[in-house]
Amino acid sequence: MTEEKKQQQPAVDGYKKTEHKPQAKRRYHGTVTFAKVYINCSFNNTIVTVTDEKGNVLAWSTSGANGFRGTKKGTPFAAQITSSKACGRAMEYGVKQAVVLVTGPGPGRETAIRAIAASGIHVISIKDTTPIPHNGCRPPKPRRV
Repeated sequence: MTEEKKQQQPAVDGYKKTEHKPQAKRRYHGTVTFAKVYINCSFNNTIVTVTDEKGNVLAWSTSGANGFRGTKKGTPFAAQITSSKACGRAMEYGVKQAVVLVTGPGPGRETAIRAIAASGIHVISIKDTTPIPHNGCRPPKPRRV
């Protein structure tokens, strides 16, 4: 719209029409020495999230964001690249030590943890938080042929 048309528009229901500016993303300020690294490793993708002790996200990365597509996203190599990128961004905040929490049955679990240790972050402990059903869902009916 041109400036003339903007000025000619009447106010709707008594409210003045204003244009909104997009808000800038909030950045985390300060240094963090201890972090938690969450690795969600499925068969199709690997998601690595680095948070501080309260749970505020410092850095994250996925296999798809690092240029892997299709079945290559679920490979151990993709998990290695993903975790090293996320840890590299987290080290900008001063992260030195981390607790690693791994979820999922994917093939990149071990390599993602090794890549975190290789990036310079001291891994204090590794915990598997994969949900295990105690009795599980009800199985489907037998197939009739």
